[in-house]
Amino acid sequence: MERAKGKPERLGADGVRRLGELYRGAAADLALARRRFPTDSVRPRLERLVGAAGLLVYEGTSRRSSVVSFFRRGYWRTVAERPVFLAAAWILLMVPAVIAAFWAMDNPDAAAAFIPGEFSAATDPPSDAGTTAAQEAVFSATLFTHNIQVTFLGFALGITLGIGTGFLLAFNGLILGTIAGAAIEAGNGQAFAEFVIPHGPIELTCIVVTAAAGARMGWALVEPGPLERKAALAQEAKTAVLVVVGTMPWLVLAGLLEAFVRSQGLPGWILIAVGLGVFGLYWTLVATLGRTASAASDRVETSTSYTRTTLQSV
Repeated sequence: MERAKGKPERLGADGVRRLGELYRGAAADLALARRRFPTDSVRPRLERLVGAAGLLVYEGTSRRSSVVSFFRRGYWRTVAERPVFLAAAWILLMVPAVIAAFWAMDNPDAAAAFIPGEFSAATDPPSDAGTTAAQEAVFSATLFTHNIQVTFLGFALGITLGIGTGFLLAFNGLILGTIAGAAIEAGNGQAFAEFVIPHGPIELTCIVVTAAAGARMGWALVEPGPLERKAALAQEAKTAVLVVVGTMPWLVLAGLLEAFVRSQGLPGWILIAVGLGVFGLYWTLVATLGRTASAASDRVETSTSYTRTTLQSV
């Protein structure tokens, strides 16, 4: 690839044929690595080599199409390839949230002292006048802004061997659960749910996905595999940044849902359908497109193995 400098014709006829053979072999190795060794630290480097060679072999792939391909397939495969990190992030966030919610319902006075001041309105007893649109907007916007901060911070703290990421998830789970439990105890459970349900599930998803990406960076320092720790960290950092970039549109969608759906005074069942629908759509795409990409890799492996056998027989 260095000799070609972006133009395969520079290699000559024999060089082009050799390039094709090497590309098919590398693609087969990549397909095998994705299926049997998805967590091996060598796999991302092999993906980059095959991707660069593919651009040279097929030439027609533009930078724009590569970006489209990433958002259509690459992002979902990257999210889906480390389910252990995703599961751990969900557990660290939701288990403390559930425990804190029950604690807040049983001890509302103690819970009130634990809730940050900007969220204290959620625990105010409902009045006959209800909450004003301005109060609802301020509370929801504050919660949305807080979740965005947690999303980026959870990713960045992955560099602390994942310890900071885990602590941040657990702490914010405690805050979330305490607010929810205190709101329910104060008689604001329905109002609180209507505040957060349209955009909350997808926001929590973004937090979990980016935190898992950050934890991958931390794990590269703990278990670098065959690479040096510095190289393993750099490799995982590139992958993690791509995950964060791919997650950003979903954070934007969460903001749009907060601005244009929650504030419209729609019935509760519609708000629930929208919030859970977007949440379900995201994880359906992870399950289907992530699996589809892996299946495609297996087909490449089979096809390439057949080509190798044919060439050897000739």
